[in-house]
Amino acid sequence: MSNQNLMQLLNTEQITYHLSTLSGWQLTEAHAEIYKEFKFKNFYHTMAFVNAVAWLAHQVNHHPDLRVGYNYCHVFYSSHDAGGITVQDFKCAEEVEALFNTHTHF
Repeated sequence: MSNQNLMQLLNTEQITYHLSTLSGWQLTEAHAEIYKEFKFKNFYHTMAFVNAVAWLAHQVNHHPDLRVGYNYCHVFYSSHDAGGITVQDFKCAEEVEALFNTHTHF
């Protein structure tokens, strides 16, 4: 899939389909972003996850918005350049999901 295809805006039906393939990810009320809350044992584990997400984002040059607290991190994806939600957002959400599910030290 080309970069151009990754950055094409998705319609509501496409967004709904992609959300159905991810556990716990939701659409914001404004329908502008997809997001998920991840929970952790403590601040150290939360920050380890945040740093790992930052590393992943840097690798693909697609950066989420994060809201971080003591034992949680909300991850928000949208494609600001495209003006909405794209396949790239879902690809990145899948990578974050895999990261969380395969690293038991979080």
